Amino acid sequence: MNLKTRDMILVALFAALMAVGAMVKIFFPVIPFTFQPFFCAFAGILLGARLGLMSQIVYITIGLAGIPVFTEGGGLMYVLKPSFGYLLGFAAGAYVIGIISERLKVMNLKNALISVMSGLAVIYLIGVPYIYLIVKFYMNKASMNIMGALSAGFFPFILKDLIMFVIVAVVAAQIVPILRRARLIPVAEQKS
Repeated sequence: MNLKTRDMILVALFAALMAVGAMVKIFFPVIPFTFQPFFCAFAGILLGARLGLMSQIVYITIGLAGIPVFTEGGGLMYVLKPSFGYLLGFAAGAYVIGIISERLKVMNLKNALISVMSGLAVIYLIGVPYIYLIVKFYMNKASMNIMGALSAGFFPFILKDLIMFVIVAVVAAQIVPILRRARLIPVAEQKS
């Protein structure tokens, strides 16, 4: 894999933004409210699939190495926290957002919304089942069911995340075409 210096800087910048997003938190019973989804969406739509995913992997790796960049610290044991599924979801979400946005020839509000909302769906499709599995089987709480996982990790956050992702889409619709013309972000490939 051949990375330019600019790419490495952007990956590091978005990994750092994820850490900042984790530090701005409001605690809820199981999962804290953070700004990480916001920065994850920007990573995917601005950096593209490969670099967006890489920024999330760098962030997760730093946290698992023990540096306290996650909402509740860091270290390998963090994989057993109910919120770890969202970190995996951020990596997959940034990748999905990047793939979709790279394939769109025109970046307008509608296309930006399709891209970021697809990524948001992926984040929740990974995060909520992870809550269920960890709480039910690792924490051994037999009362946990799918509705409990949704109540802990979806319902309290979805409105906030929808608003944040609409903001990302509005901003992206304005700046992505400019960045594409300047060849600073990936451009949709022409099919022959």
